[in-house]
Amino acid sequence: MADETALSALAERLQRVRERIRCAAAACGRNPEDIQLLAVSKFHPGMAVGAAAAAGQFAFGESYVQEARRKQETCAHISGLEWHLIGHLQRNKVRDAVGRFVLIHSLGTAALADALQAALEKAALADTDNEGAAVRQAVLIQVNIGEERQKTGVTLKNLPELAEKVITCGSLRLLGLMAIPPFFDDPERARPCFARLREARDRLAGRLGVALPHLSMGMSGDLEAAVGEGATIVRVGTDIFGSRLSP
Repeated sequence: MADETALSALAERLQRVRERIRCAAAACGRNPEDIQLLAVSKFHPGMAVGAAAAAGQFAFGESYVQEARRKQETCAHISGLEWHLIGHLQRNKVRDAVGRFVLIHSLGTAALADALQAALEKAALADTDNEGAAVRQAVLIQVNIGEERQKTGVTLKNLPELAEKVITCGSLRLLGLMAIPPFFDDPERARPCFARLREARDRLAGRLGVALPHLSMGMSGDLEAAVGEGATIVRVGTDIFGSRLSP
């Protein structure tokens, strides 16, 4: 009964987050269907993913490749799940990441782009069923929008150079930008950061001559401001999963 109560509470929290997105979109004249909710399931067990999926949530964000791998195996019986990597990807984990995520949000260096390109080329050569056809990985460039020393990501100044590098990597498909702004007690203070990311994306798309449809920005505390500034993916963990459920 305790588990049933916990799972019911998760479904209710999920619905509240969806309603927040709907209201935020309505407030700025956007279609809520254009905003993807990514449930951040890191540090939560596969049972929590299953409960969210039962409530209609199928896109999940993980920060660590090994944790994601275990969860993907646990949840392999659930059809339609979509996994995103939102945490820092170490180069020694690149090989394990290939083929596991529909979108990697955290590409922040040229070295990581090279490592992903090499791993994807190797995976294509090893894929005898596909006769060596190119394996492509969708990515977002992570921008250190607040230029905080403790956070990873490229600076706005160096963003164009990195983006030009990424689009030369034939196995990478650049779809946009991601950022985690500084923490503010008042979520409206994060709005200028979200606006800067949107403006940077627009400039970059014009410079490169490619479509960059996605802005991954906004979390539990500031998703309304992010949606107002054009977020297409919002990453929400605590407000969906609450306290950790028992495995």
